Amino acid sequence: MTLVPVIMAGGSGSRLWPLSRELHPKQFLRLPDGQRTMLQGTLARLEGLPCAGPIVVSHEEHRFLVAEQLRQSGRLEQATILLEPIARGTAPAIATAALQALEHDPEAVLLVLSADQVLGDVAAFQQAALRAAELARQGWLVTFGVVPTRAETGYGYIERGEPLGEDGYRVARFVEKPDAERAAAFAASGAHYWNAGMFALGAGRYLEELERLAPAMRAACEQAVAGARPDLTFIRLDRAALEGCSADSIDYAVLEKTDRAAVVPLDAAWSDVGAWSALWEIGAKDGDGNVTIGDVLLHDVQGSYLHGTDRLVAAVGVRDVVLVETKDAVLLAHRDRAQDVRHIVQRLQAQNRAEHRQHREVYRPWGSFDAIHADARYQVKRITVNPGAQLSLQLHHHRAEHWIVVQGTARVTRGEETFLLTENQSTYIPVGQPHRLENPGVIPLVMIEVQTGSYLGEDDIVRLSDAYGRAGRA
Repeated sequence: MTLVPVIMAGGSGSRLWPLSRELHPKQFLRLPDGQRTMLQGTLARLEGLPCAGPIVVSHEEHRFLVAEQLRQSGRLEQATILLEPIARGTAPAIATAALQALEHDPEAVLLVLSADQVLGDVAAFQQAALRAAELARQGWLVTFGVVPTRAETGYGYIERGEPLGEDGYRVARFVEKPDAERAAAFAASGAHYWNAGMFALGAGRYLEELERLAPAMRAACEQAVAGARPDLTFIRLDRAALEGCSADSIDYAVLEKTDRAAVVPLDAAWSDVGAWSALWEIGAKDGDGNVTIGDVLLHDVQGSYLHGTDRLVAAVGVRDVVLVETKDAVLLAHRDRAQDVRHIVQRLQAQNRAEHRQHREVYRPWGSFDAIHADARYQVKRITVNPGAQLSLQLHHHRAEHWIVVQGTARVTRGEETFLLTENQSTYIPVGQPHRLENPGVIPLVMIEVQTGSYLGEDDIVRLSDAYGRAGRA
């Protein structure tokens, strides 16, 4: 039996601000240990299972992040990337993936995973996945129930019923997030599990239940897939169809109402990495109980999580704190109040500040740019272009640009001329002049760009042609 992995990669992860942001959320970050991203970690734990190429469901704003991370993992050619123009919850997302899977395999069994979770015991996860897949093959809609390690009020629970052979149990009921007293009882009962949001489902069987329990949703998903259009390595689902679809979780739309829900226990050091305190809990600690990432120096510090990304982070004489540094923001919080970072994000949104939406370093399909410094009439950026990549042919109405190559080779189109620049060489792009930057080399091209003019916003980009299908301004 071959499984079809369905990776849900559309979350926002705002509780991990300032590292996780709207345009670069936590599933694309190198967490928890700085080695690989959470999406890449999710893909890696499939190795050794009998899996087809993955279906990744993501928001269209994250499409190039998904593609690049799949490329780095060696899975881009085998993967299908479904782009949601608007979020509609897990029930429609899984339905569109099921419809896509059935186009290639009428007996497809989906293994639905979230891209922003951590599992410490991959072998235990894979054993549970095979048990769940066998139940799914028998027509059960299977959810994974995490064996609780504490009384947790922040998760929903699954109560197990009668056993289904040796593979799992019938679901007796789903329980909403409990109060502290009920959470303690659930954790001690041995019959309750955390609801992890992972599933094994026969694609056709899931759609049958969706037709029975939410027929309008199934119809909308069918229209979204039927009206989808290919775009480079992506499949863009139809916006109009999804706009008419209700937004529900698979739990609410199907699993809480069906009589064919099953649960397979999962004891695999699971974490949803829902806050900085969760990263402290699962991280490798020093002798004083500290977890450190990046360039960190400590003196008389205990029980803390300290994460540096761009600068030296130093701390003296504190305990039980979270300190996270990025290029444009620093978060300091008591570890027990880490969940409350959402209040900071809400204030940033209310003030229409960019720090909730994107980092100072912004990723593009061709590479990235870092806005090093800005003032009233000038701005300095460091631009990195991946080997073989190119920016759009574009012009600006309000700014001129000076380019200085500091690493690699640049192929520059400026008006009707095309020429090469190497290290320590520079050129000037006048206001209104069509231009393009390319990297014809085998190492990253790094360039310093100095912009001058009356307006320096990213929406002063008029694209004349683009290799990545982007059109218009910015």
